[in-house]
Order: sequence, then structure tokens, then C-alpha cells
Amino acid sequence: MSPAATLAHWWDGPPRRQVSHLDGAAPELLSVALDPLPSAAPAVVSFRPAPPGTPGDQVHVILRELDRAAIALYPLWLPGADALDGPSALGVAAVRALAERAAAGSHNFGPFLADLATRALRGAAERAPALPAEVRAAGLARVIAAAYGRDHLVVIIELPAGEHPAAERALVHAAEWLVRHAGVTVWLAGSALRSVDRVRSVRIALPPPIATLGPPAAGPAPGPRVTYPPRSGYPRADSRAEQALERALAACEWARGRHWNHDYDPDILGRRYRLDLFWPAERLVVEVDGEEHRGAIKFADDHRRDVHLHLHGHVVLRFTNEDVLTDVRLVVHNIGQLLEQRRRGSSQ
Repeated sequence: MSPAATLAHWWDGPPRRQVSHLDGAAPELLSVALDPLPSAAPAVVSFRPAPPGTPGDQVHVILRELDRAAIALYPLWLPGADALDGPSALGVAAVRALAERAAAGSHNFGPFLADLATRALRGAAERAPALPAEVRAAGLARVIAAAYGRDHLVVIIELPAGEHPAAERALVHAAEWLVRHAGVTVWLAGSALRSVDRVRSVRIALPPPIATLGPPAAGPAPGPRVTYPPRSGYPRADSRAEQALERALAACEWARGRHWNHDYDPDILGRRYRLDLFWPAERLVVEVDGEEHRGAIKFADDHRRDVHLHLHGHVVLRFTNEDVLTDVRLVVHNIGQLLEQRRRGSSQ
């Protein structure tokens, strides 16, 4: 029996706390395979590199984006912080006390966690703390993993096609720095490495329904520089469109019963799906699609999933991010009309 056959899950193939190149796993396929995030998988963030730069430049950008992610995921990583009212003097004192208490019972550095919690409470993501990069890297990795209830973080770094050898080496150096100082695992995905031969290549076997979705699009897809999975019950922390739609729906009494980023398993042996917005009683699914859904793989997966949901009696409404951000009132109106129709139909 081959070593790969003994693995419990496909993500167990690349060794932990090392840099590996994933052979045959396009970033788009990984995105589908990790959505929804499996319960046994580590926490995962995906990083699309900045324009070519030095290893220090890449580390700076990665830490800046991880910092933004940690602030967006607050208060999931700080128990008790969800009860605080806001960034008043009392709120700041309370959140710092919570952070210091949490740090005392963990491996977190107290001043780092207190600073991060204070900035998250104030919504001040742009001010970098005056702490060494190594301290920030380790702290951010722990915080993001904790937000998902996991003990480890994987950072997927997308390798652009046709990358200059110097830029490729800079990315690999930055990945190795992250492993050494943040204690994360790094997967390099996308193009093959051409100028670095010290990184182990690992062949992984994605589930057949995902592996057969088709070839990836040429070149990197547009979108945020760092993406990370949503938490069930909440709009995506990295989606302005989902956040805006939730704010609009929160003012509508008829929108009661909604579930954000709900894991849906129609068949015991079938594939689980993550539904952006779901009204279970009315079997209404609303999807808010970013630019990544325009790629061939995501488009094929969306179509397959919509057909499956329709066969199980659901109606699927799809809006783009631009639809929501341009005219959220029209989107809410359309959802409300269909929801009312579904409710009338179920009462007859």
C-alpha cells in the first residue's frame, strides 16, 4: 500500500510546518475542495502575492494581510469579547483585560494580543503595532487558527505563471520565513517551481467530484490578496458585499430565519455545500458571487451545485458583489419578493 493510500485526508499529504509545492493542485481547485472548510482540516488562508519584490517585501505584505484578516475575524478568537459594547474607554480597558487573561493561559504574547484586540475593537486595521515581525507572525497564526477552532494554520501561496526567477526565489524565502517564525505550514500552488529545487513537491489526490471540474484558468484570478473561509452563522469577514447585505437585511422583519454560510449536506454520502445565505423553511438559497466565480472551475462547480439544489427542491438566487454594492435595496427587494412567494406557496 502506498503512503498516500494510508492518509486519512488529502490535506495530510504535505508535511506540517514545512514549505511544499502541491503538484497538480490548482489554487481554484483547492478553493473548491476547502469550501466548506472540512471539520478535520487545519485553518487555511490563501495569499495572492504582491508585485515582485524582495523576500522582506513579501513578508511585509503577508503580515499586513494576515493582520487585516485577524481583525476582520474578531471577536471569534477572543472569548467574551462579543459581549463588549464598543470602543469606549471602558470597552478598551475590558478588551485589553480579556486579551491579557487569554494570553496568560496560552502561548500568545500578552502585549501583542492586547494591541490586536484593541485595534479590532476600534476597527483600526491600518496601524501596524510596534512589535518585531517574528512576534506578529507567530501571534497572527495562532489567532487566525483559534478563530476557526483549529490548532494549526496553513498558508496557501499562489505561484503566478511566468514568474521571474528572482521573484520566485523571493516568494520561497518568504514562505520559509513564515514556517520558521510563525510555525505555519505553507503550500505553494499554481505554476511549477523553475528556479528553486529545495522545496519538496507533493502530489495530492483531491476528491473525484472536484478533481474532474476542469482545467484552471490561465494566470491568477482577480480578487482579494488574502482570502479565508467564512464562519458558519456569519457573513464572510472578507466580503464587503455580504457584510452590506446583512446590514440591509437586519432591518427587515421578513428576513428572519436566515442562516449565513450554512453547511448543507443533502445526502448522507454526498458532498457538503456551503450556502452563502439560506432560508431553510422556504428552501431559498442566495449566493453572493465575487470575481472568482467567473473562472471556469468555479463556474462549473456552481452549475453542478445549483442543479443538485434544484433537484432537492431549493430555489437559488445569484447576485454578484457589484449587484449588492451598487444597489443593495434592489437586491433586498428581489429576495423579499421571492421569499414571500415561497411562504405563500408553502401555506397553500
